[in-house]
Amino acid sequence: MPKSYSLKAGSAHALRRITSLLTFSLILSLSPHSAYSNELRIWDTLQGSTPKGYVLLLRHSYAPGVGDPANFKLDDCSTQRNLSQEGRDDAREIGEWLKRREIKIARVQSSRWCRAKETAELLDIGRVRLNRNLDSLFQESDLVNHPKTLKVRKQIRDYRNKRGLLVLVGHYVNIAALTSAGVNSGEGVLVRADSKGVIKVVGSTPALNR
Repeated sequence: MPKSYSLKAGSAHALRRITSLLTFSLILSLSPHSAYSNELRIWDTLQGSTPKGYVLLLRHSYAPGVGDPANFKLDDCSTQRNLSQEGRDDAREIGEWLKRREIKIARVQSSRWCRAKETAELLDIGRVRLNRNLDSLFQESDLVNHPKTLKVRKQIRDYRNKRGLLVLVGHYVNIAALTSAGVNSGEGVLVRADSKGVIKVVGSTPALNR
């Protein structure tokens, strides 16, 4: 069980935030994600291709803890939760799995958080570009309608007729806000927007069984 950072006395806001996210996680555990959590057949269809419109929403790999320390600074990784060795190994593992699929990777984008950047880099499937819209929404409210969620949703819709797999590496709450799916560390869901702009989950990456 991951250890969470201790809360300072009187930090009612932080306690309420973690409580609300635990509730959010419980709701997601009852969502349709269970129906496709082991759905890998789509990857066989895409094997060796240059797919059109597909986006992989990948959660950063294992970084012990919850949220970020009180002294969090975006430009200082020492103030953030970072990948454990297990997390680094997992990132390399999923990168190797993607390479074996021989699917053309169009772009790799990442949250600016250090654990997401390192995950994206360890995948070793292409140059990593930072995308602030993928930054963690852990401290935010109304995640579904948050400006960053809306921008990523638009990015996925606009990608519908573009070739190559777009890989977006981010955070649990962000992916949940976009798809209503809860994903484990280092795992992700494959999505595509239909002709009406509805974003649908069409598959997932393999469970890491950690």
